[in-house]
Amino acid sequence: MVKVNGEPLDIAGKTLSEYLAATNYDMERIATERNGDIVPKAQYAETVLKDGDSIEVVSFVGGG
Repeated sequence: MVKVNGEPLDIAGKTLSEYLAATNYDMERIATERNGDIVPKAQYAETVLKDGDSIEVVSFVGGG
């Protein structure tokens, strides 16, 4: 199981890119961390999620 924003999901073995493609996140307005380390967008396709990983996905919202 992989925790994404605190929610356990059965996505071990998928890449971060594969997971995000199946969500409604706006890829231009997010940042991700894996186990406390920021994952550069250029590495999403090669970052394979493993059992026990903790992923945080943060969406940026404009306003003023």
